[in-house]
Formats: sequence, C-alpha cells, structure tokens
Amino acid sequence: MTSLHATEHARLKALPKAEIHLHLEGCFEASLIAQWARAEGVALPRPQEDLFKFSGLADFLGFLDLACGLARTQDRLVELSYGLSQRLAANGTGYADVIFNPTHWHAWHGRLGAMLDAIDAGFTAAEQDGLPGVGLCVSLLRTQTADEAIELVDTLVALRHPRVVALSVDGNEAAAGRTGPRFAEAFRKAGAVGLRRTVHAGESSGPEGVRDAVELLGADRIDHGVRAIEDPALVQLLAEKQIPLGVCPTSNLVLGVYPSIDLHPIERLRQAGVPVSLNTDDPALLGASLVGEYALCRHTFGWTDAVTATVAGTSIAASFANANLKASLLSQLNGWQAGDAGL
Repeated sequence: MTSLHATEHARLKALPKAEIHLHLEGCFEASLIAQWARAEGVALPRPQEDLFKFSGLADFLGFLDLACGLARTQDRLVELSYGLSQRLAANGTGYADVIFNPTHWHAWHGRLGAMLDAIDAGFTAAEQDGLPGVGLCVSLLRTQTADEAIELVDTLVALRHPRVVALSVDGNEAAAGRTGPRFAEAFRKAGAVGLRRTVHAGESSGPEGVRDAVELLGADRIDHGVRAIEDPALVQLLAEKQIPLGVCPTSNLVLGVYPSIDLHPIERLRQAGVPVSLNTDDPALLGASLVGEYALCRHTFGWTDAVTATVAGTSIAASFANANLKASLLSQLNGWQAGDAGL
C-alpha cells in the first residue's frame, strides 16, 4: 500500500457511514468454516484456498447452506456475530443492519427464538466492547410459501426480540420467479406491527421485481435494485419516492450481474436522483470491504468528497438505527466533510 493509498484508506475508514445490505451468512471466514468442518467431519466442496471461488449465484447460495449448517451451537453463532462486528469496526462503520435467513441454518430450524438470542449475545458482547451497533433483518427465502411467510411474521411478533428491526426477503430471483404477490400479506402484517421492510430485488432478475417491492411489499428500501436502470419509469418512481438502494458493486461483479465496474449503473442511478448506498453483501465470501467499495466508486466514477459524503449520508438515513444514533453519525459526517476527520 503506497502512502497515498494508506492516506485514502484512512480517510475512507474515518468516513462516518452505515452498512445496510450485509448478510450474516456472508461473514464466515474460510479458516473458520474449515475449522468447524474438521470438528464436524464434514467434507468441503473445494480446498480451503479455493473455497470462495463460486461458479455463479446458485453455487454461492448452495455454499451458504453448507456454511450455516456448521454453525450448530450457540458458541459458534456468538463467535460469528462478534467477528462480524469486528469487521464493521475495521471499516469504520458506525452501524449495520444485518440480514439473516433462518432457512439456511438447518440446526436451528424451529428454534428461531434461541437463534436470535445466540446472535444477539454476540452483538451485545461486541457493543459492550465498543464495537458498532447492529440491527437484525430476518429474511424470508424467495421459494417459501405465503403461509410460511405469514408464520414467520407471526413468530417475530410473538418474540418481539429487541434486536430485530425488519422483515426481509432474499434468494435467487431468476430461479424463484415473481414473488411479490405471494409475500404481500406478510409484508403488510410486518409493517402494521412496526417492523421495517427491506426487499432483495433487481439483481438476478430485471426491474419488475423492484417495482413489486415498491408497489406490493411497501419496501422501505431495496437491497441491490440496480437493474431498475433498465426501466426509466421505474428509476423515476424510485427518485420521486426517494426509496434507497443498498448497492453492492463488488458482489454484482463477482456473481456476474455486470461484467465490469465501468458498466455498473450505480452512478447513473445516483445522477437520476435515486438514493444509493454502498455495501458489501457477503464480504468474507466475495472478498469485499466497505472501505474498498467507496475507493472503487471514487476511482471509477470520479466521486468527490461531497459525493462520497452524500452516499454515506444515504447509508445512515436509510438505516434502521435509532434516531439518536442517526443524528450522531450525520453530525460526524458533517465534520468529515469539513475536514475534521482527524487526518
């Protein structure tokens, strides 16, 4: 790393920001998976050094099931959650909304309350050690039924776990087909009891899923959403309604949504007035870091400090953090813009 590089890294780490599109399932380090696999006598699909070389989204999602299946004890969930918080701190992230999908965690099926308590224990320990705050977004899998979706919401309502801030839906759009109508009632119920709503759309399928997320699911924000660029009227709708997108450029490149960063639409969406934020999606598995995402877009699209601060401000405003934390982070962001980042 050159001195200029080191300076830029330090400045972007100091940038006050949130991360709003990050999966617990995507924060397994290869060494941790290998360690747990040896303990369980489970064969890995590839050598450890090639573990995260995926052939596409389907291979990637299948691997998630394997990794999550190894996290069968409370101690392992605590270790994983604490490690995620350390990753946030290393990137100067002030808060994160973390998505997790109960369907991937086979050892915990039917024990969502216990699973939430174990994840919460890891994040609570991290926060007590001065690491960033975290909210949990509990996610449906796209292939689930309408009844299963409603059952999940009913369970979340019954548990009323203080760590849970939102209902989410994720999974392979291209494989599952249109799911907006199927989950509309579950998302309506979630909104009625005060849960926020975040929806994966516009990644492996086109803009139609993004429109469904807005019109049928009442999404507070969209995870990915980048393929909205293919429908100018939809881009206009997102801009008019100021619905933020949790964009993950490196993820989109690694998983083949776009062939190069130059062809990625984040800057066109931003210039069209759509609120965009930068996120890592599955950072350990995809080799991404939040500081790296900002550096990538600054270099590719010529983002100035003012544009960088606007994107960071969107990440904070679009997060499900409490009002006091948002206000504190936005105040710190004003200081960063004014050159008071301590660098």
